Amino acid sequence: MGIVIKSEREIAAMRRAGRVVAIVLEVLSGSIRPGMKTKELDVIAVRELKKLEAKPSFKGYHGFPANLCVSVNDEIVHGIPGERVLTEGDIVSLDFGAIYDGFQGDAAVTVSVGEVKPEVKRLIETTKDALEAGIARAYAGARLGDISAAIQSCAESGGYSVIREYTGHGIGRQMHEEPQIPNFGQPGTGPVLKKGMVLALEPMVSMGDWQTRLGSDHWTVSMADGSLSAHFEHTIAITDAEAEVLTVV
Repeated sequence: MGIVIKSEREIAAMRRAGRVVAIVLEVLSGSIRPGMKTKELDVIAVRELKKLEAKPSFKGYHGFPANLCVSVNDEIVHGIPGERVLTEGDIVSLDFGAIYDGFQGDAAVTVSVGEVKPEVKRLIETTKDALEAGIARAYAGARLGDISAAIQSCAESGGYSVIREYTGHGIGRQMHEEPQIPNFGQPGTGPVLKKGMVLALEPMVSMGDWQTRLGSDHWTVSMADGSLSAHFEHTIAITDAEAEVLTVV
């Protein structure tokens, strides 16, 4: 069932890793502009990591070639930064992880490049709301399905689809630990959440169908129907009351 935090040192390290992730994503989000190449974002991430004395989670993970996932428009996750030039009206999902004192932090945000259409802005806002809905259902004694159902309900009530082929996950000393956390499900089902569990919740939401396709680089996942998609993620620790969000500044 993945890591259960048992000491102050462990939670302090995970808080620090989460804060590093939040700081880097904040800098990256503020740096996005029309005309920049996505590989420039990876350079910024490396620079900020060095300042914060942390290590990247993604670089070399199962062979991933970058420090940061940059997914644009219909790309939902695992996009590799490269020569692609961002243009006004694009939306960009930034997924980033960091390691501090052997513990991991993981988060994602979707940001717009300049001005976007109102319906695109609503997609981004609804996906963020779905993450917050999942976090609100994450506390000791609840069940995993309560989180999944809350995310699904929020996204689908807005007229969107939740991605079913990729999930949230437990996190601790490893980036991906048990349990997997689908973005769809039934309340009252699944394992009971325990105080000290650390989870990465990450709704991925599409304006079209939920089915995806894997790109020729064997990493980038896009929507099969070419629809726009958004992705938000936080690392959280389960408590007896409200979950503690670790990936915050």
